[in-house]
Amino acid sequence: MKILIAILLLAVASFAFAANEIDAKVKAAVAAESRPDSDRVRDDNRMPLETLDFFGMKDNMRVLELLPGRGWYTRLLAPALAGNGKLYVAIGTERIEEGVLREPGFDKVKVLKTTANQRRSEVRRMYLIDEFEFGVDNLDLVLTFRNLHNFDKEARDEINRNVFKSLRRGGLYGVVDHTRRHMEPPTFENRRRIDPVVVIKEMLDVGFEFVDFTDLHYRPDDELEYEVGRRSVTGNTDRFTFLFRKP
Repeated sequence: MKILIAILLLAVASFAFAANEIDAKVKAAVAAESRPDSDRVRDDNRMPLETLDFFGMKDNMRVLELLPGRGWYTRLLAPALAGNGKLYVAIGTERIEEGVLREPGFDKVKVLKTTANQRRSEVRRMYLIDEFEFGVDNLDLVLTFRNLHNFDKEARDEINRNVFKSLRRGGLYGVVDHTRRHMEPPTFENRRRIDPVVVIKEMLDVGFEFVDFTDLHYRPDDELEYEVGRRSVTGNTDRFTFLFRKP
């Protein structure tokens, strides 16, 4: 019995150390002198350390960031994973290929070239995407931040199916996006928001399990009424934060 207790205590201690290790690495990336001031001013709002802890990221994981934009999260993920893990990026990587990934210290990031062909619909203000594959498997974690709202349902399904396929069994999928009122019809004002219930249903339909949510990015003074880029709203939008698992 004493041996069993000792083993359990050692396991708990090892887990705590691992968590502290990734926390220290993310904190160092947040504090890096090379980060632009325009990134730093969003730290309090985006809460990267708390968000990545919620998603269960560890420094030895194989992580895929989808639609990295200008690389706000890439600047934090890459150095945190550089020693023991691996960061992949896919879809809409053009800006970071011309920017962040040319800077010192980001040479280990792997860009996944796909045939996704992301393009804007001629009819609606949404993006379409062709059938594609990421070309990797056994990923531990896939992350996407404020992106799913940009795509129509067929494109979201294509992305989510490929995420499911690329994750190992038990792998995790973390999603943050701008909140739309449940069942509200699409309008010009809500076009860059998405219904959280729709996101959950689409994930379940693909085969994911719903793991958890957090209110880290809950903003009670966002009335869910205006376009997220409006001066009165931007930087203070209500965002849902969900975690899914591949069974």
